[in-house]
Amino acid sequence: MSHWPKDVGILAIEAIFPAQYVDQEQLEQFDNVSAGKYTKGFGQAKMGFCTDREDINSLCLTVTNNLLRRYKIDKSTIGRLEVGTETLLDKSKSVKTVLMQLFEDEGYTDLEGIDSKNACYGGTAALFNSINWVESSAWDGRNALVVAGDIAVYPRGSARPTGGAGAIAMLIGPNAPLVLDRGVRASHMQHSYDFYKPNPLSEYPTVDGQLSVRCYLSALDKCYQRYCAKAEKAFGIKQMSLDQLDAVLFHSPFCKLVRKSLARLVLNDFARLPLDTALSKYPPLSKFAGVKLEETYSDREVEKASIDSSEEVFQAKTAKSLRISNQVGNMYTPSLYGGLISHLISRSPSELAGTRIALFSFGSGLSSSMFSIKFSSDGSAGSPLHRLCSQLGFINPMLERRNRISPEDYTKVLADRERDHKLAPYTPTASIDALLPGTYYLTHVDEMFRRTYAVVPS
Repeated sequence: MSHWPKDVGILAIEAIFPAQYVDQEQLEQFDNVSAGKYTKGFGQAKMGFCTDREDINSLCLTVTNNLLRRYKIDKSTIGRLEVGTETLLDKSKSVKTVLMQLFEDEGYTDLEGIDSKNACYGGTAALFNSINWVESSAWDGRNALVVAGDIAVYPRGSARPTGGAGAIAMLIGPNAPLVLDRGVRASHMQHSYDFYKPNPLSEYPTVDGQLSVRCYLSALDKCYQRYCAKAEKAFGIKQMSLDQLDAVLFHSPFCKLVRKSLARLVLNDFARLPLDTALSKYPPLSKFAGVKLEETYSDREVEKASIDSSEEVFQAKTAKSLRISNQVGNMYTPSLYGGLISHLISRSPSELAGTRIALFSFGSGLSSSMFSIKFSSDGSAGSPLHRLCSQLGFINPMLERRNRISPEDYTKVLADRERDHKLAPYTPTASIDALLPGTYYLTHVDEMFRRTYAVVPS
């Protein structure tokens, strides 16, 4: 290509969630913890989970097939397919190769890309790689597919209610209604043992919760500062701040951390703005003039003042992006993009048109980036932005039609998963009655660990 293609970004987006969930308030009672620990303390209402009928392969097969079918995508127009996930069934074979079943029977096997892995950041890595491919000399004019999926489960204890599951697929190409801004991506990468999965025989991670939150907020500080510096140059802005962003979306391990994260950005703005402007804009923070951000991660007084200063901004720019997180839980790699879908369904296309949003992606261990998306200026009926938004009308009905499972049965499902993990041969026993039409599900694992799947009839 002699020049960059125009307006490269997200052309289409699809999501799926498990067909069952556990109520967090009931889980509080079952776990015999104080009322509100999960609902108010974590900010969670429901948590989706998978039975032994669904694994990472089936989730990604379902969401990819749904995207292709809903948007009537010609498979010959796809030249790259990359998966972001940390839910590993195999140390060698990628989930992407499993998804090739959707293409190879029709002879479409010229698809670049494999899997990207680093905790919850893999979906963003796959997105960036796909954007880079479209904007590179390797691009052959076709679009790219990005698939992010995970199953987040924890042993019994304080981390269990921060689980979740789901998958999201995105079509990437030029002339998109959601355009990734060029030249402003900001990243922070660091070595940390805050969350990792060293035992291949277990689905459960090893977690240092306090360290993980500190890593998240520290990475957010660095990414935001670097994003602002790049945005000032790229957009010709003298002083970049939250005022120049119409919304801010975050990876959401749990909703309360997102609330603290938006407050953290207000604290960053307070520290970066001219003193007189900062003091008049954020009065509750006035006593912290000259504060050093790196010294405040455990300071409850600074945190409270930041939250008090940021309530209006949070409600206007972040709160509505938490619908899926609140209802499904932490989906790991798809989490941030669940926030994007929540944002898309919370406003009309005309309200979204011409706006700019920032997104913060974080994966423990650690990898993080902040980037921004500019929505096309045309939100009228029939426009690409309007068509994309209209295709998401299924999200709220899908959330509402899920089956509520008792904490006792949920606990049994996880106990069975723990017992049967890596077992071969193995035949799943859970019912498929609740699965939506078009859902792929596991039918058998043979003695050589080869997995076979079927599809719920449409």
